[in-house]
Amino acid sequence: MNLSNRVAIVTGSGRGIGRAIALKLAEVGATVVVNDIGESAKGVAEEIKAVGGQSLAVLADVSSAEDVARLVETTISTYGKVDILVNNAGITRDHLLLRMTDEDWDKVLEINLKSVFLCTRAVMKYMVKQRWGRVVSLASIVGVVGNPGQANYASAKAGIIGFTRTIAKEVASRGITANAIAPGFIDTEMTQQLEEEWKKELQKRIPAGCFGSPRDVAETVAFLASEEAGYITGQVLGVDGGMALSWL
Repeated sequence: MNLSNRVAIVTGSGRGIGRAIALKLAEVGATVVVNDIGESAKGVAEEIKAVGGQSLAVLADVSSAEDVARLVETTISTYGKVDILVNNAGITRDHLLLRMTDEDWDKVLEINLKSVFLCTRAVMKYMVKQRWGRVVSLASIVGVVGNPGQANYASAKAGIIGFTRTIAKEVASRGITANAIAPGFIDTEMTQQLEEEWKKELQKRIPAGCFGSPRDVAETVAFLASEEAGYITGQVLGVDGGMALSWL
């Protein structure tokens, strides 16, 4: 894979899976706009520059239309185009349904789903004009099979899948692909906070026998963003060690 001369925006890439995606895209030659709401985005951009890559950090809340416009406009004014969008930003606010507040529901839907709509809409006019583009959105195994205590999160991730398939149909004739990735349990700060007994129980449900790594997801994103994946669109690719097989 060679993404030289491609410009990518990766939302929520200040840490975890997003950081791994940003670093991988840079590794295969892309210029990467690192986005997050905090200063960690600057650190990732500096990591990329330290090994000879091109990168820019843009702090923005991707659930805000104004911030998204600024993110995309900054990318265009700096690099002249945007070829790849990775919708990765997301949060959790887990509660069983009867304990879930309106705020818990709204915040997760805004950041996890509305951001995908806002960012994709904002880049699409540039991709359509250049007749080339890649949109890769991070869904989740939870959006496919559900999970108690995550009605908000599962709904947002399922929404990403429906959105991705619809956009794929709308823009395929313009040389643009739209795909989603549904990670299973990945070894990040979030999963590291789980109790050891629960981790062991989860690993028993994974045919591969272990959690995945952020790099596993990043490699998949890089492939879907490449020329080699030009005939793949509207797909949901599980990166879960086979976990969905044991949940369905």
